[in-house]
Amino acid sequence: MISGPFTIRVYALLKHWDKVLLVHERIGDFSFTKFPGGGMQYGEGTIDCLKREMMEETGLIITEATHYYTTDFFQPSAFHTEQQIVSVYYLVQAEFADKLREDEHVLKTGDRDEILRFEWVMLTDLNPDMLTFPIDKHVCRLLISETD
Repeated sequence: MISGPFTIRVYALLKHWDKVLLVHERIGDFSFTKFPGGGMQYGEGTIDCLKREMMEETGLIITEATHYYTTDFFQPSAFHTEQQIVSVYYLVQAEFADKLREDEHVLKTGDRDEILRFEWVMLTDLNPDMLTFPIDKHVCRLLISETD
């Protein structure tokens, strides 16, 4: 039996040449670094969520998505510790990824502003310590193990 509050989050692993895209985000006083993506809304599937989140955060259109990883360990939410996070990651291709600007911009989400800045990181320089959240760190280690 499944019970308890769950939050499903969907993330893009966007590789371009030998780089991967990270997002530096700030909400209020809290700053963090993650892969692009976010929370699934009621009525969405994971691919719908992935496409919406990528469009909202980056303006990029996903052209291809292949499942990469789904959380297989318990992780409470960093924002709401009474909720369990389940994250789904996809390797993606996107139109015009090479045109993505790395400057800071504001994303308006409901009643709050999120400050975003993108960074292309060489896969050979990628390190779990660059990321804030435990599941992202785990996925980062998986990516690194594939490039060794």
